[in-house]
This record gives sequence, structure tokens and C-alpha cells, in this order.
Amino acid sequence: MPGPRRGGSQTASPDLLRAVFRRHAAGVAVITARGASGPVGFTATSLTSVSADPPLLSFGIGTGASSWPAIAEADHVGVHILGEHQQELAATFARSGADRFGAPTAWHEGPEGVPILDGVLAWLVCRVHARVPAGDHRIVLAEVVVGDPAGTGRPLLYHQGRFTALRD
Repeated sequence: MPGPRRGGSQTASPDLLRAVFRRHAAGVAVITARGASGPVGFTATSLTSVSADPPLLSFGIGTGASSWPAIAEADHVGVHILGEHQQELAATFARSGADRFGAPTAWHEGPEGVPILDGVLAWLVCRVHARVPAGDHRIVLAEVVVGDPAGTGRPLLYHQGRFTALRD
């Protein structure tokens, strides 16, 4: 039997969607690519495993994002799973106008020339398979080429509009 009703239903809107997803805890990833004028990257909570065979994943990116022009052209992208020790890194890659690859960000050029962030829980280099229009975003489907799942630590989460850690 359903519990007591709290408030009323709302008509679909961007605010309703944002309010609902603030209640959804999501893992935090940073997506990177090599751009024409240097490395680009952004914080993503939309990372999803799509298929095991072949190994495919997806993430969303707004077409107004500063990283979109490079992601729109990139053959390969980097996908990084952040640890709870990387809240400031997540904030840097989420902040508009930030120097995302300057100090103190530690990174190196990885396979296919993709920027790889140091100290993450896991990373993948993926070949872009498709970019699917979805409103003011694109859903990028990418196939895993190579990666490293051996980082240590616990995952960083995003919940209620802030970065947080798991609680036991």
C-alpha cells in the first residue's frame, strides 16, 4: 500500500528533472579528449555501461559545453572513474572557464593521444562509435579499447548538488 502523499505531481519541466535527479546518487567520471588546441575534459555523472560484448559505454554532453567541439570531432575519448579523494579535481572539470589541465591536475598522454588523469580509480580509452542527438545534449556511444581498473580507493559520488563519499 502506498505511503502518505507528500506534495503534488508536477508537469514535466527542466526544473522537475533536475529536482528528481538531485535525489539520485551517481558516480563521478571525467571524460577527456585531445582537441585541436590541446586537451579538453568535463565532469560527467551520466556514464553508463551499455554492452559487455562488444564493450560499449555511453555518456551525455551538452552541445553548449566548452568540450563539445573537441568531443564532436574526437575519434577516441578517455573515461576516468574518480575516487573520493578527488573532489577538487571533479570540481575543476565541472567549473566553466577553469584551467582543467594546469597544475595541480596530474595527467599524461595515453593510448591514441588521449589525456589520462593520474590517481583515478580506473580509466578507459574508448573509440567513439556514435553521437546521438538528445535534446540539447548528445549521447556518445564509445567502445572500450584499453584501460586500467587497478586504482585504489573508494568512489566519488554526486548527490543533492554536491560531491560526496560513500558512508558505511
